Amino acid sequence: MKIEKLKQRLDRDRKMTAVTLRMPQDVIDDLKRIAPLLGYSGYQPLIRAYVGQCLRDDMERVDADTIENLVSGLKRRGVSTAVIEEALAEATHK
Repeated sequence: MKIEKLKQRLDRDRKMTAVTLRMPQDVIDDLKRIAPLLGYSGYQPLIRAYVGQCLRDDMERVDADTIENLVSGLKRRGVSTAVIEEALAEATHK
């Protein structure tokens, strides 16, 4: 499932939506200055990259918390660690 989501994220032709975001002018000036130094065509692609990276980090953290909560719940219900580890290994190899 993660592979499919990653493929969708890498698709350059995916639909874009305009968003209005108020930011301090000095921040925009800094973004415009740093974007070409980092290889971006402009400050908007740089902002998208920043948002995307932070979003991926947060989604991984949320996913990890969800898995941790599931494992804790299974252990409380008497499911053995070996069975849980086997199921996790099976789920992550697909």
